[in-house]
Amino acid sequence: MKPFTANVITVLKKVPAGKVMSYGQVARVAGSPKGARQVVRVLHSMSQKYDLPWHRIVNREGQIVLQDEEAAQKQRALLEQEDVSVNSLGRVNMSEYQYQPDFHVLDDDAFL
Repeated sequence: MKPFTANVITVLKKVPAGKVMSYGQVARVAGSPKGARQVVRVLHSMSQKYDLPWHRIVNREGQIVLQDEEAAQKQRALLEQEDVSVNSLGRVNMSEYQYQPDFHVLDDDAFL
């Protein structure tokens, strides 16, 4: 596994219930500011294997962007179970729910 992929997994696992992060934010914290698409790839291919909280990741505007309607509804339901309010357009208020990790929280062996 490449270091960035391991870092993404570590960041994703640290997003607490009731909070969200954007794809780009995860990429920046994991060490690749332009790696948002790679975060999508990790979520798509590794969420089940690593038990990642995939539902806590939205786009930078807080929008649920899954194309599959069933998956988008599942993401909405999982967020709402964690008391994250999702509006009728499938958007989360980022100023209220965005997780802002401090980099000390993320200091562990997975980060270089």
